[in-house]
Amino acid sequence: MNYLLDTHSLLWCVLAPEKLSKKARSAILDSENTAVVSVVTFWEISLKFALGKLELTGLLPENLPAVAQETGLDIITLDVSEAASSYRLPKLTHKDPFDRLIVWQAIQRKLMLISADREFQNYQEYGLRVLW
Repeated sequence: MNYLLDTHSLLWCVLAPEKLSKKARSAILDSENTAVVSVVTFWEISLKFALGKLELTGLLPENLPAVAQETGLDIITLDVSEAASSYRLPKLTHKDPFDRLIVWQAIQRKLMLISADREFQNYQEYGLRVLW
């Protein structure tokens, strides 16, 4: 199975794995699965860090990609077709552009999204699969 971690799932995975659900932790650690993080997540973290909305103890945003890879996570880029077609994702409860891009990537790439955000469930009818 292939999984995409959303922003809080990545942060918990590398900084506080005990905050992940048992299902999420198991999926990430299973060597038969592929777990990925989008560059969109790193952009969101960097922006929130710069605005003072996110604290990273002993770590800077630019260190996170290497830490993620050391944890066994792969990094995916935002494909131009995903960026250009993201307007097609219905505007339901999520207005955050980072969340919307991550949801769109998960749908387009047929990845199961690892997230504790219950509002993502609203996108299931559009092809989103969520694990928590």
